[in-house]
Order: sequence, then structure tokens, then C-alpha cells
Amino acid sequence: MATTDTTESIIRFEGVCKAFGGPPVLDGIDFSIRRGETFALVGPSGTGKSVTLKHMVRLLTPDEGNVFVGDVIVNHASGRALEQIRNRFGYLFQGGALLAWMSVAENIALPLQEKTRMTTGEIDRRVAEVLDMVGMGGDGNKRPSEISGGMKKRAGLARAIVTNPDIVLYDEPTSGLDPVTSRTIDRLIDRLREETKITSVVVTHDLHSALAIAHSIAVLQEGKIIEVSTPQEFVDSRNEQVVRFLESQYITKRGAWEEA
Repeated sequence: MATTDTTESIIRFEGVCKAFGGPPVLDGIDFSIRRGETFALVGPSGTGKSVTLKHMVRLLTPDEGNVFVGDVIVNHASGRALEQIRNRFGYLFQGGALLAWMSVAENIALPLQEKTRMTTGEIDRRVAEVLDMVGMGGDGNKRPSEISGGMKKRAGLARAIVTNPDIVLYDEPTSGLDPVTSRTIDRLIDRLREETKITSVVVTHDLHSALAIAHSIAVLQEGKIIEVSTPQEFVDSRNEQVVRFLESQYITKRGAWEEA
């Protein structure tokens, strides 16, 4: 995993609370994400990880607290200001979210057609470029039904980065993949972050993935951030909830996770 030496915060949560008619899903969470780093948000199912992602692009608005992107409070933004914030993000959905009736290349071209004034030739060249970046240079004409689950994730990643975003949000990027393909996706995420200098925010249940690619790991438990640490600090944690989470995926302090 590459290192990052920047300390500038690009995303910040301050006292964010969110409920949907019952107990709070997010209960006063605070954290910040540095420009250029990979930030992993981990925790059991149903703890609000995807809800946290949605607050970053104001698909959800906090009941209390603020979400900042740079110096802008996202939950106060609307209209053109909100559009400008959202244009800074790319989003890799959990299942890839490719449209079945379009080719891979046509799926990737959609954000450029919707958000830019690029010509058809410029779009075609940019799509070819990102397909090469994710190792799918010869697969643009295939339909989603003709490619594997891992290739769908890579195509979804190509679509997420095609507009040159500052930040890419990954919702369970290795979900449903075998261990070998999962580690391939990890290496791709890390390589693209290094090559493009994007900030990556990864929601995952896969601790092997988080430990392999993240600079910072935040643990969300019962609506609260209970720990934010480096991968090594995470493995060495004495927090009982963190220890149980590590043991559930057979991760020890011997460092074998670094070879995953």
C-alpha cells in the first residue's frame, strides 16, 4: 500500500446524527478524511456504513450535525452548489449497477454524456483510456451479462473515475467475489488512487481488504465511531469489539494480513 503525507481534510463529519423513526443509525459521529488517502469504514451489518456514504453526497441529510466537503457544508447546499459538490465524486455501487441493455463502454460513457460537453470522439477516447486503466481494454463491446462479477466491479470502477473525480466512494467493492478476485480489486483500487491521487472512501465488511488498502480505518458500531486507526494500530487494538471483529475473520497480530 502506498503512503500519503498530506494532512489536509477533504471530508469531515461533525456530530452527525440520523434516525429513521427508531433508534439512531448515526449517533453523533465525528471523523475526518485526508486528501489523497484511502479511508475504510468497517463494522457489522446494519450499523450505518452506507448511510454514512450517502450523507457525503446529500442523498441523505443529517438530523443534527454537519458534513463538510472541503469548506462547504454539504447539508446546507442546494441547486448549483450541490451539483458542484456531487460532481467531485465518483461512486462504485455494491453490484456494479451496470445497465443490462447497454454495452460496457456505453455504461461507462453515461456520466460524460450527462455531465460534460465532450464530443463523441472525446468521449470514446476517454472511455477507452479508463477501460485500459482497469484492465478491460478489449471488453468495451460486451454486455454486462457476458462478463464476470469481478469484471462488473472493474467496469463500475471505470465508470466511477471516468469524469476525473476528486473522491471515489466504494460501497462493498469486494462483496460477492472470491478471495483471489477480491485481492485483485484491492490492488486495482490502490493503484488507481496512487496514479490519479484521488481520495478513496471504502465501506466494507472485508477486513482483509481494509487492512490491505487503507491508510485509516474507522469502526462504526451501534451508531458511533468507536475507533479510528492505522491498519497496524487496528490489528493491535485492545478494544473488545474490534478484537471480536478481527477474530471473526481470523486475523491475528502476526501480520499475515499484509500478504493478503
